[in-house]
Amino acid sequence: MNDREGCEKSALQRLGASFVTITVDGMLRGCIGTLEARRPLAEDVAANAVAAAFEDSRFASLTAEELGRMKIEVSVLSSSEVIEAGDRTELLESLRPGVDGVVVESGSHRATFLPQVWRSLPEPDAFVRELVKKAGLPPPAAPPETEFRRYTVESWSEA
Repeated sequence: MNDREGCEKSALQRLGASFVTITVDGMLRGCIGTLEARRPLAEDVAANAVAAAFEDSRFASLTAEELGRMKIEVSVLSSSEVIEAGDRTELLESLRPGVDGVVVESGSHRATFLPQVWRSLPEPDAFVRELVKKAGLPPPAAPPETEFRRYTVESWSEA
């Protein structure tokens, strides 16, 4: 085993958080992940891949017919940090489109958008509005106890 293989193996054994996104014919078909690192990255990716294919409640299970037309993208998340913003305007101004993944959390409501979602929602106002809606909170404003966190990802997908 060379140094690079040892380094990659070590990285896969460290605790990590990931999301696995499956598309079929360019359309979302499943996306499941974890926001906090709680198990070795290799285990996390494998579990999320199975869950994205067969357990995403928004879609029926992936079929054998779809396998040849599917693409998989793996995103490894950094640790998240609270976004310190006094109001919605400061929140929107602090976001980095295309860079930040964002988590919104209030009570039992929580949702996230990976940085890749900026491709379809490039305006910070729309991005936050849809994220709050996804969490089941009343858009466009969120309750005062709502917390927003940001993270970045390293992602890989099939060619």
